[in-house]
Amino acid sequence: MVPTYAELHCLSNFSFLRGASHPDELIARAAALNYRALAITDECSVSGVVRAHEAARDTPIKLIIGSEFQLADGPKIVLLATTLSGYSNLSELITTARRAAKKGSYCLLKADLANGIDNCLALFVPTHESKQEELQWFHEIFSVTGWLAVELLRGPDDTAQLENLRQLSKRFGIPLVATGDVHMHVRRRKPLQDVETAIRLGMPVAQLGRALYPNSERHLRAIGRLAKLYPPELLLETLVIAERCNFSLDELRYEYPEELVPVGETAITHLRKLSEAGAEQRYPQGIPESVTSLVNRELNLIEELGYEPYFLTVHDIVRFARSKNILCQGRGSAANSAVCYCLGITEVDPGRMQVLFERFISKERNEPPDIDVDFEHQRREEVMQYIYQKYGRDRAALTATLITYRPRSALRDVGKALGLTLDQVDRLAKSMAWWDGKRVKAEHLREAGFDPDNPVIQQLAELTHELIGF
Repeated sequence: MVPTYAELHCLSNFSFLRGASHPDELIARAAALNYRALAITDECSVSGVVRAHEAARDTPIKLIIGSEFQLADGPKIVLLATTLSGYSNLSELITTARRAAKKGSYCLLKADLANGIDNCLALFVPTHESKQEELQWFHEIFSVTGWLAVELLRGPDDTAQLENLRQLSKRFGIPLVATGDVHMHVRRRKPLQDVETAIRLGMPVAQLGRALYPNSERHLRAIGRLAKLYPPELLLETLVIAERCNFSLDELRYEYPEELVPVGETAITHLRKLSEAGAEQRYPQGIPESVTSLVNRELNLIEELGYEPYFLTVHDIVRFARSKNILCQGRGSAANSAVCYCLGITEVDPGRMQVLFERFISKERNEPPDIDVDFEHQRREEVMQYIYQKYGRDRAALTATLITYRPRSALRDVGKALGLTLDQVDRLAKSMAWWDGKRVKAEHLREAGFDPDNPVIQQLAELTHELIGF
């Protein structure tokens, strides 16, 4: 038996309507199975890795960060970051693919990978439709960093598939490695994965036929079970790859624009000048000694922690807004900063009230402060366009808003996927009185006209409960 295993191809529920488990569920299950490592490889995304990273802190599991891509003109591949630079390159590739398509989709071409992707390992995920010229292309691009994924999922042709992949491996010189195409942490999530497929395709489960996976093998399987399916060398190869992937999110640091600092200045000297000039405007009758002392103390700490570029960046955005008479206002803990007041970011005068700078920034937290600035709704687009123009669309981005299933939306989608009529779905969704937290109460189902002992209704209640939060 192989002593342990690393799963290198795994989707979480951040692969929208494909993955059927939360990242933390996947990490916990991998740890319980004594896996060496787990790669979270959501489709054209690294959205799920933050929660996986947090969950992995308390386990011996090594988290590998990667992403799955279905090339528009080629095969499906999985890329795994080996270093911080590799993660940066992977993120840039995701951005390229997302910007090349409409919102919610992506488009990645073989040409986008013409020069490979430094500090990333690649897995070719074969299908029955895979073409030999695709393997030749893959080998040319990833000659020393590529593997051919072997995904044995208890299909009728596993033996023939393995032999075919062995022949292709010899022909093209691509080593083989075992992977699981994982979509869920445990087998019992298969009904939910089916429902997700139904929602994604807009059809009831009963009508999906071959669009559904034929079995529930796409879960994190016990190492003993894997040892019965895969040759030992393919399982050991997963550990070889895992050993080469050493990037952690703990390595990430904020990086701010440098062009805000004039030639001949440093970030701190420029920030001091701006703060002094702002203080003179704020206190035309003379700067109180207490304010001067407070500003100096804050600037010293800002310099010690290396946050000067952050303050300069926010100041530049606020300066632009005020130059265009766009109403804006800093709020939150930033109001405890005399520097923010002098820079015009906030309107709380430290000379008139007791402020506690440590609520805003401190050595102990070891993280950048949080400066929230509200811009008037009608004109905030002008501010966003200024940022795009100043830094370029390849360097500036909007953060994403994550929408999760709530009881009503989950119930509607699950109900339609299980074949309930629109009238039935509406009656269930509108009768929210029967909802108690995240569980369905039997008596309230009866009040809505449904039999709580009906297997379909029982399944609907359970699947709805599971889908909430996805």
